[in-house]
Amino acid sequence: MADDAQQEADALPEAFVRVLGDYEQHLAVERDLTPHSVRAYLTDVAGLLEHARRLGLDDVARLDLRTLRSWLAQQQSLGRSRTTIARRATAARVFTAWLARTGRAEHDAGASLASPKAHRTLPPVLRRDEADDLIRTATALADDGSPVGLRDVAMLELLYATGIRVGELVGLDVDDVDRERNVVRVLGKGRKERSVPFGRPAAHALDFWTRHGRPLLAVDGSGPALFLGARGGRIDQRAVRTLVHRRIAEVPGAPDIGPHGLRHTAATHLLEGGADLRSVQELLGHASLATTQLYTHVTTDRLRAAYRQAHPRA
Repeated sequence: MADDAQQEADALPEAFVRVLGDYEQHLAVERDLTPHSVRAYLTDVAGLLEHARRLGLDDVARLDLRTLRSWLAQQQSLGRSRTTIARRATAARVFTAWLARTGRAEHDAGASLASPKAHRTLPPVLRRDEADDLIRTATALADDGSPVGLRDVAMLELLYATGIRVGELVGLDVDDVDRERNVVRVLGKGRKERSVPFGRPAAHALDFWTRHGRPLLAVDGSGPALFLGARGGRIDQRAVRTLVHRRIAEVPGAPDIGPHGLRHTAATHLLEGGADLRSVQELLGHASLATTQLYTHVTTDRLRAAYRQAHPRA
């Protein structure tokens, strides 16, 4: 069981611990969720069960709507954000639905559980000239031909060209890149696979990295990983985040963003360039179009700012 959830479970009745163990198996095996998602669900559910225990409950079959609402109210009193409370309400609903479906509870206590709408905000994004400066700076630093420099340029080009998540980037294997069609095969959230196109600059940077950079870093244990760390293993997400922040800091006036900010930047520039929402949704791997629609607020804000600056009667 995940460490955070295990700490919560240590104080729970044995019956609750057994249910948590079964639920972990369901999430990992039947739903095939990533370890990160499993850990998040278990931590939230363990917190709910600990709250139920303090209220005198010792059987998941006794969970009711009042207990669930009491738990969310406690989260609010502790100063948890609306986003966190909304996420925990979702975790509770998924859990109680599983209890009812598997016969561990007679009714689904969370079926009518409401949750506050999370404030959905986007981090700052780069302007097009700032994105160009970012790549230009990284390319200049790679002029010495060092394998790390070539790798960094390829990663930045691919992040901006495709809008893929940092976890998707580090999970790429060499064979996931189709150079004939200039697409990259990505394994996204929920282990859903999608193909994302990239342009000529990213293709050029990837070619240089795979031909002249990767062979110099590769070791016997490198395996098929596309991007390697300095010791030859698959590069990790922390190293990519550090790189992005470091290179962004070298672009005058640019906001301090990480890999996810580059994802938002790619989506925003796609929409500003005339891409339709459905296409951007598919490229980014969003399950819901509502998530993609957030980027229209960014482009609308920019249009409004441009209007106020340029129109004589603004």
